Amino acid sequence: MSTLPQTGTAQSVSPKGTQARKGIGAATAAALLAAAIVFMPIAAIFVIGFSADPDNWQHMVTNVIPRAGVRTFWLLFFTGLVTAIVGIGTAWLVAACEFPLRRFLSPALVLPLAIPSYLAAYAFGEFLDFTGPVQTAYRTLFGFTTARDYNFFDVRSLSGAVLVMSAVLYPYVYLACRSMFLMQGRAAADVARTLGSSPLRVFARIQVPMARPAIMIGLTLVMMETLNDIGAVEYLGVQTLTFSVYDTWLNRGSLAGAAQIACVMLVIVAGLLIIERMARRQQRFSSHKTTAIVPDAIRLRLTGVKAWLATMFCLVPILVGFLVPVFVLGGFALRRVEDFLEPRLLDALWNSTLVSSAAALITVILAFVLSYAARTDRSRLARGAGRLASLGYGIPGTVLGIGVLIPLASFDNALDGWLRDNLGISTGLLLSGTGFAIVYAYTVRFLTMAEGTIDAGFQKLSPHLDMAARTLGRSGLQTLRQVLLPNLRPAVLTAGLLVFIETLKELSATILLRPFNFNTLATLVYEDASRGMAQDASVAAIIIIAAGLVPVILVSRSLDEKR
Repeated sequence: MSTLPQTGTAQSVSPKGTQARKGIGAATAAALLAAAIVFMPIAAIFVIGFSADPDNWQHMVTNVIPRAGVRTFWLLFFTGLVTAIVGIGTAWLVAACEFPLRRFLSPALVLPLAIPSYLAAYAFGEFLDFTGPVQTAYRTLFGFTTARDYNFFDVRSLSGAVLVMSAVLYPYVYLACRSMFLMQGRAAADVARTLGSSPLRVFARIQVPMARPAIMIGLTLVMMETLNDIGAVEYLGVQTLTFSVYDTWLNRGSLAGAAQIACVMLVIVAGLLIIERMARRQQRFSSHKTTAIVPDAIRLRLTGVKAWLATMFCLVPILVGFLVPVFVLGGFALRRVEDFLEPRLLDALWNSTLVSSAAALITVILAFVLSYAARTDRSRLARGAGRLASLGYGIPGTVLGIGVLIPLASFDNALDGWLRDNLGISTGLLLSGTGFAIVYAYTVRFLTMAEGTIDAGFQKLSPHLDMAARTLGRSGLQTLRQVLLPNLRPAVLTAGLLVFIETLKELSATILLRPFNFNTLATLVYEDASRGMAQDASVAAIIIIAAGLVPVILVSRSLDEKR
């Protein structure tokens, strides 16, 4: 009789355990599928790159990659240097000091994130042109009549590209460092001050070294965005590796050569991601050590000349990175109000809305699968799937365009050939010749953004919610539908909104993958600006900027809530 209860217990526990294992297995399998979707373009690039003629490799390594690589290096180096100076300096001032307009400048310093780099390049090209307001005022002031009478800064140069990139990308460093400086409090700084150190020495010797992980994370994002850009560098005449991929593929007709340059860029991206991962581990360590016991920050009050210098130092990046592009493009748009109803613009707006909505929906679904698998399955397999899927954000758009097009075109050609041979039907390019390719590229590139947002929402939900629902008789699927999803609605909607806005601005991948006679707002702006008609592109540019302000406002609000 004693064996009967044991047998009954074993039978009652075993099915539950089997169901749990099946649920975990299903979530992990779905996460692996999402990771495979991201990894397929990367694998395709290396396959086509290393299966090409070795002589082609020699030509690329000898003639193309060194020249473009040197320009890319200097662009990354100087952009990183300027964004570090501006981002760290402004973050420290608004976090540690009190000066005029500080409360206004603190959220306003994020505004340049709403300006895509290619729009900033077009705006600066017009603003600093011979007929622009700056040179016109310069000639009037000093009495010059022609361009031969004086030397002026040439924005269409490497230094001009550094100016444009730094003006719109420094907020990545600013946001990371501002959060770190606020977490540090005043404890370490006060101890150093009691030992005789000046505020500037405390900043250089204490606070900056403590914020080094945040600085590295911000700089990594800056460099990946700089490496991704194609519209600005082409307009400004700087031949980077990214532009070389575009030029080699479309203008010279060498897909293999473009894939080989893309392989080099992926190695660079991998190095940046490794640095970012190492910095993130160090940041977790330092944050535990600095936030648990420090009091709220008491800001150092600046007076006199120092106070107004601090105000100017924080105001100039906003003027350069946000107000100048809005002033130039907004001025052009106000003189073309009728263009808001132009069929060409409305078609581009519809196309942008369609592909961005599809990409946001698919990306959020895959991101939710990854986050849910990480929550329910703590295995290395689930964690590895999440890390593999996060590689997409670091892939430049032009590189991603090649990686997406190769497998999709191979599938289209294979399907079309089989149907022709067996049924006499031609399907054409079902995937690579439609908007599907663009949506796929968007999904791969911005999956990390959505996954991070949804995972942050999961982190706020205690695991005890799942356990309580299961003890009340709910299955894993019922717990997900009735408990987790309602609580995650804000995070899911935020993730979808962020992906929608970012895909609306994306140019690099779109310009390579779009079908014929298919324009988004970004490619419409690019076409007009590349023909020297930035004025005609102003209306679409203003729509992109207005949309880009939405995530910037969300970021500013989140900063205020954390404060």
